[in-house]
Amino acid sequence: MSYEVTVEPTGDVIEVEEGQTILDAALRQGVWLPFACGHGTCATCKVQVLEGEADLGNASTFALMDMERDEGKVLVCCAMPESDMVIEADIDVDPDFQGHPVRDFVGRVTEIVDLSPTIKGITLALDDSMAFQAGQYVNLTIPGVEGTRAFSIANTPGDSDRLELHVRKVPGGAGTTWLHEQLKEGDSLDVSGPYGQFFVRKSDDRGTIFIAGGSGLSSPQSMILDLLSEGDTRPIYLFQGARNVAELYNRDVFEALAAEHDNFHYIPALNEPREDENWHGFKGFVHEAAVQHFDNRFNGHKAYLCGPPPMIDAAITALMQGRLFEQDIHMEKFLTAADGTDDQPRSALFKRI
Repeated sequence: MSYEVTVEPTGDVIEVEEGQTILDAALRQGVWLPFACGHGTCATCKVQVLEGEADLGNASTFALMDMERDEGKVLVCCAMPESDMVIEADIDVDPDFQGHPVRDFVGRVTEIVDLSPTIKGITLALDDSMAFQAGQYVNLTIPGVEGTRAFSIANTPGDSDRLELHVRKVPGGAGTTWLHEQLKEGDSLDVSGPYGQFFVRKSDDRGTIFIAGGSGLSSPQSMILDLLSEGDTRPIYLFQGARNVAELYNRDVFEALAAEHDNFHYIPALNEPREDENWHGFKGFVHEAAVQHFDNRFNGHKAYLCGPPPMIDAAITALMQGRLFEQDIHMEKFLTAADGTDDQPRSALFKRI
């Protein structure tokens, strides 16, 4: 059995199978709805039900309060129709968003490398080409692990028949632990994608500032390689943060790019370098490196942030103090299961990730 869901104000009509979420059906049919976390904790995908009924699924009481439930609001990443429906969504599609439909793939592991003591690079050969925008992510189904896990794509859209993923081993994380300790070359994994609205606004030719921490380097790597491969001449800055030299992975890649392209600038920052590493670069947090480099004046740029929540929050504060505001700051927080709790604070400045 399936149900028809009409999306207002666009008038798009999607077919939703029984037990399927509204968001999953929409993305697979090329209908864009705003979303971020995809598992009922961030409230980005909240819509108003105008007609019909739905099972609310696992929407958290933090993201969807009791009062909102009584008013007929649902989170489309969790809600499953129980009848034909009409919903009203706050749709504001960016003109640079390409809106590739989500599809299912099988990826065969062709390479596993140690990028750092805590991060592995995993390359998958896909059974079909995946159209995506640089900065988007995929979901992996991991054997023996409930649900899926999201990982950003590190290669460029021109490499559409493979995926490069950077996987940090999360302490206590069942999915990343399995990928680090059990996955072998030759194994196959189920993949779905692409997901996300983290991408470069190419129609805006102002200089771009990328601030990345940990395995959050993956999305900026894809975005920067994509821009440079197209011959983009705008000023591009990458601030990469890590604890020490051992964790500062792919440094050689970006130093080579900086030597090759006059418009690309690479500034690494270490907040806890070891004495034996003889580090002569910036010492401190990555947002502090950006503040120093730009003398706390960021206006006239677009900023793209990717990494753990504390890094994102610190970078937002620094950028806004340096006269860069919401419309020019785009981000992707790397959330783990521990981050998705109901007592997590939410920024009052940003409606979506």
